[in-house]
Amino acid sequence: MFVPSGATQRTTQLASSATLGQRVRTVRESLARNGERKSSPWVALRKNRSFRWYFAGSVSSDFGTWTQNTAQVLLAYRLSHSVLAVASVTCAQFSSPLLLSPWAGVLADKFGGRKTLLWTEVVSAAIAGLLAGLDFAGLMNEFWLIAGAIVIGLAFTFALPARNVTVRRLVDPGQIKAAFAMDSVSYNLGRALAPPLSVGLVTVFGFGYAFAANSLSFLVFTAVLVVAGQGSTERVGRSRVWDGFLTAYREGRIMIVLLMVVAVTVAADPVLVLGPALASHVFGRSASWSGLFIAALGTGSVAGSVRRSKRTPSLKLAAIALAALGICMVAFVLAPSFWPSVLAAGFAGATCLVANSATRTLLAKEAGPEKEASVMAVWAVAWAGSKPLASLMDGSLPGALGKFLPAATSIKTTGVLLAVPALVPIVVLVFRPEWGHRLARSRGGGSSEQVEKTLTAA
Repeated sequence: MFVPSGATQRTTQLASSATLGQRVRTVRESLARNGERKSSPWVALRKNRSFRWYFAGSVSSDFGTWTQNTAQVLLAYRLSHSVLAVASVTCAQFSSPLLLSPWAGVLADKFGGRKTLLWTEVVSAAIAGLLAGLDFAGLMNEFWLIAGAIVIGLAFTFALPARNVTVRRLVDPGQIKAAFAMDSVSYNLGRALAPPLSVGLVTVFGFGYAFAANSLSFLVFTAVLVVAGQGSTERVGRSRVWDGFLTAYREGRIMIVLLMVVAVTVAADPVLVLGPALASHVFGRSASWSGLFIAALGTGSVAGSVRRSKRTPSLKLAAIALAALGICMVAFVLAPSFWPSVLAAGFAGATCLVANSATRTLLAKEAGPEKEASVMAVWAVAWAGSKPLASLMDGSLPGALGKFLPAATSIKTTGVLLAVPALVPIVVLVFRPEWGHRLARSRGGGSSEQVEKTLTAA
């Protein structure tokens, strides 16, 4: 029977629409099947005394960290009035994880997470105290600011895998997801509360007091770690520097999750690095107002932790959270005025929490106790090690685009470009799911049935 070409095209379009609709429904329904009894991440605090002590100390340390992070960004911008200078300080602080995280995982595996974490806190307290002394003496300049960021970043590098291992040991196996989420809440409580207070502190008293507050916060965390104890017996072993990378290469699911971790870092970076320029050049306010962007990002993460969830972490959940983060970051840089931009940063923080806790839990589950330290060292490379690369892009792209575009437009365009990687996983999930299957199959070497479970199971 003859069918007109126009009808044929309409039939094909309807079939394609149905196929796309089926894919979207499949994603949504599989997330619904991931359900379990609703619970809040805060349950980890109620049921674990040792973890409560740890959380209190980490809140203190993270509060001090964000007090200094905000102060050093403002100080770098004040000294140079350059986005690139701000990016250089941020890059210096997070360059160590990119290079040394594998060795940090080996150290945590050899000496134990808690002992390694104790030493990193003591070293960090000494460096922050030294920076405070330099500022009080009137000797602070860009060189010392960058040098201090490098050394504190070095200690941070060795603390990351140690912190992951320590958190896992302080809670029962069924509460690991909640514990990782609360560790992210601790980090974001500091990001929510510290920036405005840091701005007030440096305005009234000076930058040295922000560095001194950070030094004190590290000492508080050290004391609390001693009181909290060790938790369950730590596995102390000998791993090799490249073990985590080999595991990631061989196991497709781990590789996919690590790529998602990189996308989270890249997408969220403009809040810190572009913030001062966005506030001053786009919204016509003082660069100090950028502290509200950082605070909003942290506040959104903390608010997101209060919501009770019944979804088990999965690749689909992480992909959806990443897509939401990308959309929020686009809204952040393209907002018509200052306060809608702050609001968008808050929503970005909530999606950051979901994406970070989901990916960390998935990695810990896939690695298991024997490979945990080495795999989480690679997580540190993906999460913190990608930070300097993102910061350099944030710092250099506005200048490069500024040759062809107005300053405000180049800043906005940079933010949009860095949000694009966060949208890739959901696009692949909906339109090209076979690409993810192929990646898992080529790396994992498992059967097609195992690959299918890897990509679709909760």
